[in-house]
Amino acid sequence: MLRCLRLTTAGETHGPAVVAVLEGIPAGLALRPGDVSFELVRRQGGHGRGGRMRIEKDVGEIFGGVRLGETLGSPIAIRIPNRDHRNWRAAMAIDAPEVDDDELLRRVYLPRPGHADLAGMLKYGREDARDILERASARETAARVAAGAVAKRLLAKFGVHVESHVVSIGPVSIPPGLPLPEDLFAVTNASPVRCIDADASAAMVDAIDAARRAGDSLGGVFEVVARGVPVGLGSHVTWETRLGGRIGGAMMSIHAMKGVEIGMGFEAARLRGSEVHDEIERDPALPASGGYRRRRNNAGGLEGGMTTGGDIVARVAMKPLSSLRRPLDSVNTRTGEPAKALLERSDTCSVPAAGVVGEAMMALVLADAWIEKFGGDSVAEMRSNMDSYLARIGT
Repeated sequence: MLRCLRLTTAGETHGPAVVAVLEGIPAGLALRPGDVSFELVRRQGGHGRGGRMRIEKDVGEIFGGVRLGETLGSPIAIRIPNRDHRNWRAAMAIDAPEVDDDELLRRVYLPRPGHADLAGMLKYGREDARDILERASARETAARVAAGAVAKRLLAKFGVHVESHVVSIGPVSIPPGLPLPEDLFAVTNASPVRCIDADASAAMVDAIDAARRAGDSLGGVFEVVARGVPVGLGSHVTWETRLGGRIGGAMMSIHAMKGVEIGMGFEAARLRGSEVHDEIERDPALPASGGYRRRRNNAGGLEGGMTTGGDIVARVAMKPLSSLRRPLDSVNTRTGEPAKALLERSDTCSVPAAGVVGEAMMALVLADAWIEKFGGDSVAEMRSNMDSYLARIGT
């Protein structure tokens, strides 16, 4: 998925911390811990989050790859401490336990439908689902958001910005065809569910509250938009370089995601080609698009696996969370007897937060494609390469 960047994350949801190591960012990019922490705080927000977010106050501690406010070209290491670890020291200890007590060690034998618990236990030969769910938890996405914050900084240096908004939660959706505001961040930041329509936002809050009272959960759809991307990132020549596939894979790698659409997406399958394809016209005022424009953007900014110069638009479907306050039927893996699934602390709805994770993944894929296209060991060299390219296609 990533060809020039390399991202490794580590850590468990109740361990001491989650960690991101990002390789491939060029030297000379201005970066501060606050840039990372800003995105981490955004990930924690949104109506429907659970008690964990009242415990954690995520900050990004940069401890490698940055000196005196600028990247060095070496791997960037970021640590996000888990404040809740203080309540899990015995259960998450590194050493073998002195006392073999299921309750003290918080062992789990009641796998949740819809979660990685049972499949992971069988795959890895673990009797305790805690060994699976600690890493399978969406807490891991904090490390991705931290790395995505770095990728966002790189893209913003060249005028590319990645944002998101919530399209639907449960049965509630924004009106179809609603245009995006110019200042998308300001509008979504004013909504408790990061929605651009005030009436839909209020209805989404009501739907989440109703699900919470019922001990249930809700999923939804968010849309990620990248603006300012020039033509020519990605490639048509091999399957693994096609940018749509790289974006789709990145989005589907996020916990609980079940579908991705680029541009018009599935709707395009129901229409004629004349209603789908974006007609082309000359526009010398758009050098980043090679002096051409599309009259609409049904393709979502991608044609033939490459960017067109239009906004990249990806919609992502998230299933309801699998940890329910009224657990579903399961099996006790110790006894083989029917039982109710694990009752683990969780959110009612985390679609607004998932949109922030989607931004991070989009930024990482685009930054990877950017480095692939323009190269350079430093930001200054990369800019020179980009300027040369834009001068060529804009003539």
